[in-house]
Amino acid sequence: MTDPSLPGWLFPPEQGFFAQDLDHIPELPPHTELIDGSLVFVSPQASFHTVTLFLLERELHRATSTAYRVRREMSVTLAPRQRPEPDLVVVHASALKAPEQTTFQAQDVVLTVEVVSPESELRDRERKPQLYAAAGIPHFWRVENVSGHPTVYVYELDPALRSYVPTGIYHAKLQVSVPFDIDIDLTEVDNF
Repeated sequence: MTDPSLPGWLFPPEQGFFAQDLDHIPELPPHTELIDGSLVFVSPQASFHTVTLFLLERELHRATSTAYRVRREMSVTLAPRQRPEPDLVVVHASALKAPEQTTFQAQDVVLTVEVVSPESELRDRERKPQLYAAAGIPHFWRVENVSGHPTVYVYELDPALRSYVPTGIYHAKLQVSVPFDIDIDLTEVDNF
C-alpha cells in the first residue's frame, strides 16, 4: 500500500532501482545517490563540508594537468545498481562527453573524495570505499572533521584484492605524489 501524498517514485520497484533510473525520475531531489539499488537522499551540508570541498576542489584544479578534470558532486556509475555521488572526483578529460552529462563511468575516475558528514558516516567510511575499490578506482580520500579542521585519509587501490590500503593521514598539510603531485595547506579552511 502506498501513501497517495507521497510521489510514486519514492516506492522502489520490486527489483530496486538501477543507475539509469536516476536520470528519468521526475522531481528527484538534487544529489540523490543510488547505493545497493536504493535511493539515498543527502541532507543539507554544514559549513565545514562546504569550505573543505572548496579548498580541495581549488587545489586539485591547480595540481592537475589538462589530461584531468575535477568535478564536484557528480555521480559515478559503478555497476547496474550502484551510482554514488562522491563529493569530488578527478576524471580523465576524455570522460567529458557533453554539458548535459550527469554521470561518469568507474574506468574514467582517477580519484574520489568523500567529506564525512554525521548523517553519512557509515556510507562514507565503509560502503562507498568498498564500492569504489570493487569498481577499480585507483585513489580514494576520506576527509574527517577533527575539531573544525580537515584530516585527510589517503588510500590506494590494491588491484589484486580490489580493496584500498591506507598510504597516509594528513592533518595540516596534504602532500602526496600520486595520482599527481599535490601540496595543500589544509589550515587554509580557516580563511574561508
